[in-house]
Amino acid sequence: MRRGEKRGPGPGAGRGARRAPGRRGLPSTVVGIVLLAVMLFPVYWMVNTSLQPAGGIVRGDWFPAAPDLGGYATALRDQGGHLVTSLVVSLGSVALSLGLAAPAAYGLTLLRARRIRLVLLGVLVTQMVPGIVVADTLYGAYAELGLLNSSPGLVLADSTAGVPFAIVVLHTFMRTIPREIVEAARMDGAGRLRVFRSVVLPLSVNALVTAGVFTFLFTWGDFLFALTLTTSGPVRPITLGVYDYLGAHTGQWNAVMATAVLASVPAALLLVVAQRFVTSGATRGADR
Repeated sequence: MRRGEKRGPGPGAGRGARRAPGRRGLPSTVVGIVLLAVMLFPVYWMVNTSLQPAGGIVRGDWFPAAPDLGGYATALRDQGGHLVTSLVVSLGSVALSLGLAAPAAYGLTLLRARRIRLVLLGVLVTQMVPGIVVADTLYGAYAELGLLNSSPGLVLADSTAGVPFAIVVLHTFMRTIPREIVEAARMDGAGRLRVFRSVVLPLSVNALVTAGVFTFLFTWGDFLFALTLTTSGPVRPITLGVYDYLGAHTGQWNAVMATAVLASVPAALLLVVAQRFVTSGATRGADR
């Protein structure tokens, strides 16, 4: 090799460069596993306690040698009605939110850009209003309309959060639909309503599922509206059921934790089933 000539990479340089990501990846993997274990520990402890025998003190066994399902039997007997109420209210809120947000979002795509920004700004401002303000306002209106302690009242209240969120998600997705497809349908004689029903909605399935899933989760986990708008009677969602149960059954921690597990199952199953749609619906609008 001549003086001043740069030495090229040796035969082992390539293997070293390929091994570097592996050496860097191992600590990251370990850190990720540790963080995941810390985050999932409350879930593990909740399931573990729900399978322990009844008792006033939470047992310290890491794994129940003989799982006891008595807590689940007690929880289903005491909290089954609250679970049904939460399911009815959540599905009703999803249906109402998507029914209002889908045509609104499509209508926004037909407006000029300046008007769209103003409308979306107004929609986002509604999300900044504290929930307790909305709940207190609705309480007075519901007392006049007779909607207190009713499932329709909770559906309407929870939709105040679901509709704006669904409008933003659906508009972001619908504006990516090629204009040529809509114009081709219009040239074939389809009206605006038929274009919306037969073209826009089928192409927006991922966004509809995404908005529906998050609206369901908002409603399923709602505590503020439920506590303010249901003062008595049988119409009480599972969040209030767990709250009341925790105070009245501290001597049966297995039943309390079994109620928490049962309250978590629908939301977890929904996320697992809709994961593919949610991922596609959440990232589609960023492409444009």
